[in-house]
Amino acid sequence: MVLSAADKTNVKAAWSKVGGNAGEFGAEALERMFLGFPSTTTYFLHLDLSLGSAQVKAHGQKVADALTLAVEHLEDLPRALSALRHRHVRELRVDPASFQLLAHCLLVTLARHFPGDFSPTLQASLVKFLSHVISALASDCR
Repeated sequence: MVLSAADKTNVKAAWSKVGGNAGEFGAEALERMFLGFPSTTTYFLHLDLSLGSAQVKAHGQKVADALTLAVEHLEDLPRALSALRHRHVRELRVDPASFQLLAHCLLVTLARHFPGDFSPTLQASLVKFLSHVISALASDCR
């Protein structure tokens, strides 16, 4: 899936609307993932995973910061995300399927917060974008 110019515009516009709520949305997506897909908690046993915990909020901000970095570097995601890729794949040994589950939960979160803006076209652009992010993060797994 190629990110077209229109997709890139859609992703940037959507992320700009997220703005200062990015960390909150990242935490909500994590909470959705932990509740909906309990096997993903394996990587977070050292955190307090209760709803609204400060540790989940902090990790949600890290997720948001990584996605902000990706949005800012759409032309070279593998290079922009190389440090994250190394940490998640080589050190933490995160199953790439977990990235897909988090992406799904992020889409649900964004659709919930922006129902009037979450058109099928925007969804398609975000799915492509998140697929590219996942590919960049999981490329060492192959």
